[in-house]
Amino acid sequence: MKTTFFLGLIIWLMTLPMEVSGQERLKKLIGERERLHLEWQESESRKSGIFGNRTKKDMTVTNEWMTRILQKDNQIIGELELRKDIETSEIGNEKEDYKYIAQKAEEDIVKLKRALEIRDEKIQEGLKEKRTYEWLTLIFFVSSMVLGFMYSKKRRNKVV
Repeated sequence: MKTTFFLGLIIWLMTLPMEVSGQERLKKLIGERERLHLEWQESESRKSGIFGNRTKKDMTVTNEWMTRILQKDNQIIGELELRKDIETSEIGNEKEDYKYIAQKAEEDIVKLKRALEIRDEKIQEGLKEKRTYEWLTLIFFVSSMVLGFMYSKKRRNKVV
């Protein structure tokens, strides 16, 4: 009986489509467990003994149904553990992705800060050069005015 059950189970598993989603597989396992539970309740109510009592055979059949239910429960637990492992690995991968993105953003921020510092330094150098040029222009203008004034004064003194 057990060998035919396992043989049937193996054949049934081989005929399953390979791309059954985890949620669908879990629903299917739960549905099978509910069906097994109903069959166990039916076997529990059978009383084929004298005066309506249960026989050893009735109890053995009931125990076989209970064993099948436990096996189905183990399959459900296995499926849940598999889904938990998959979700854990997905979360781990997402964590690593976000960690990489954060590190990349930090590197970009550091690069931008360096570029901003270099630009500020160039601006400061440009302002210094501009101030130097302004001072030179002012000195040239004032000296030209003084020299022009002195020249015109000297010229007036010669003419008079």
